[in-house]
Parts: sequence; structure tokens; C-alpha cells
Amino acid sequence: MNAAKRREIFLRLQAANPHPTTELEYRTPFELLVAVVLSAQATDVSVNAATRQLYPVANTPQALLQLGEEKLRGYIQRIGLYKTKARHVIQLCRILLEQHGGEVPQTREALEALPGVGRKTANVILNTAFGQPTIAVDTHIFRVSNRIGLAPGKDVTEVEKKLLKFVPDEFKHDAHHWLILHGRYVCQARKPKCGQCIIESLCEYKEKVFE
Repeated sequence: MNAAKRREIFLRLQAANPHPTTELEYRTPFELLVAVVLSAQATDVSVNAATRQLYPVANTPQALLQLGEEKLRGYIQRIGLYKTKARHVIQLCRILLEQHGGEVPQTREALEALPGVGRKTANVILNTAFGQPTIAVDTHIFRVSNRIGLAPGKDVTEVEKKLLKFVPDEFKHDAHHWLILHGRYVCQARKPKCGQCIIESLCEYKEKVFE
């Protein structure tokens, strides 16, 4: 795929959705951090349902520490791996208070040092909370990047590196959101909706599905 085609893909995605953002509900960087940690192997819908109940009760590191791991489990028990996630959230709250003055750090190294935070989560926080031009690669973005020929790679790290190389600078801040939404609602895993796709004519997938 050449640079002109890549640019046109993002121009079309931008025209359709000029101000994309995460579907996770949050008001502060800390609320986003907790939501992203909870969202691993879970849907945004299930996370939002939990945090709508949790955040009015506890939405700061201090408040969550006071709530405690056992009570936190009660709020998130419908989310997959909730016991492990509750432990990670309580641990990261303690670290934020002890090492970062209760604030979410704005560097990859500090974020990845937090329990339950890997490279993908760190990228989401850096991009969505702090406006940095990072691109978090989840299963949707990995699939779309490979399927349409945008940034093919054998693993998420290779795809991320290629996206950072190939996506024009002006689109880097929003690329993650456009691609994840495209993968979630249009370029779906089992049956892509090629007939509804605004970038179908630019896509290099050889097994397109039209109904």
C-alpha cells in the first residue's frame, strides 16, 4: 500500500468522524487508567456499566485504597478476570500515591511500571489522556492493519512500529480511535461489512464480503 492510499484512508475516516475518542467513559486521567486496566479481555460496555456504579463512590487513588480490594471486587465482578484486576487497581493506586503524588504519570516507563499496565494500556493513556501521538494496537487494530494492507505485521509490536512509520503525522493522534472503531463496527473479524465500508475501494483485502 502506497503513501497516497494510506493518506486517503485517513482522510475518509476523518471526514466521517472528525473527533473520535474512546468509548470508555471517564472524566480524569485516573478514571481512564482504571477503565483501561479493567477493559483487558472485556467489553467497553461491561466496563462502563461497572464504573458508572464505582466512580460516584471512589474515583481517586486515595478513595479506591480506602474502599479496599474486597469491596472493589463487588463493583467489577461482572468483568472478566475481576479478582486479578481488583488487585492490580489497588496496587497501582498505592504506587500512584507513594511515587507520583496521586497523579497519573505521563511517561511510558512510569506507566508500564504500574500493575496491570502493559504497552497497549500505556499507549491509550498517553494518547487519550495526554494527547501524545501514540498508537495502541489491540486485536481490532491488528486485524484491520493486516487485513486491509495498511501496516501488516506478525505481532502487535511490529504493527505499531509500522503504523507510527506510515500514518501521516496529522492523523497520528486520532488513528488509534479511527482504526479501533472501524474494526469494531465495520471491518469485523468473522464477517467484514465491506458493502458499508467507506474505505473499501482503497482496501487490499482479497476476500471482501458483499451482501
